[in-house]
Amino acid sequence: MKTWLTIAAVLIGLILIGWLGLQFQPRSFQAHGGEPGEQETINLPAGLPAPVEHFYREVYGDQIPQIQSAVISGRGTMRIQGITLPVRWRFIHQTGESYRHQIEAAWFGMPILKVNEVYQDGSGRLELPFGISEGSKVDQGANLGLWAETVWMPSVWLTDTRVSWEAVDADTAVLRVPYGEQVQHFVVRFDPDTHLIRWMESMRYQGEESQEKILWLNTVRVWGQLAGHLNPIEVALIWMDDGIPWAELTVERVLYNVDVSGYFGE
Repeated sequence: MKTWLTIAAVLIGLILIGWLGLQFQPRSFQAHGGEPGEQETINLPAGLPAPVEHFYREVYGDQIPQIQSAVISGRGTMRIQGITLPVRWRFIHQTGESYRHQIEAAWFGMPILKVNEVYQDGSGRLELPFGISEGSKVDQGANLGLWAETVWMPSVWLTDTRVSWEAVDADTAVLRVPYGEQVQHFVVRFDPDTHLIRWMESMRYQGEESQEKILWLNTVRVWGQLAGHLNPIEVALIWMDDGIPWAELTVERVLYNVDVSGYFGE
């Protein structure tokens, strides 16, 4: 009897220690080196769907910046292999073309698991400690990820001539983005009171083993002033078949038009 009690006490202790370790956020990534470059602007284009025009006027006014690169950094949580882990993350973009994700999950604030993901020249590659994922379905999802993350530099949806908007109703529009020779689309839903983006919805493969696309939901919970204009501060990512966020991210720093060439191999 004492032996079983001892084993039970040890197991409970290990569970409590494991849980406690997940309550500590890691330190933020070190600030990206280099100074932001100048941002030239264009006039807000005429003829946009009403909710789209209202959105851009809220974020930028009538002058739209031209952004070639961005580095977005923050912390939050991600569910990996069924366990919700505190993370620090950095998304590096060559806007409309490529991205690199650097994600580190932590325990007691110390990195224990690193994720490196790159999307470049139309191909995606996800490197995890337990394997590598790549292929045409990964590419499809990665391209949607590229354009969904452009919510942190939404001027690109106007300055990139391959992108177009289509009216739906007073609070909704369809965003069409390039995918090689094809086109992908998002249903974008705007808050009727603030005119800011609340939801972006698309059909995405979860991974290379997926048999069918699943509705992928990106929601901006909080907008705030960052890097000189309104930016998403708290976001969540949801697979419709799951119904709860698998990632909840808080943005701490955004830099535009900085040199990001070192993150991408030739």
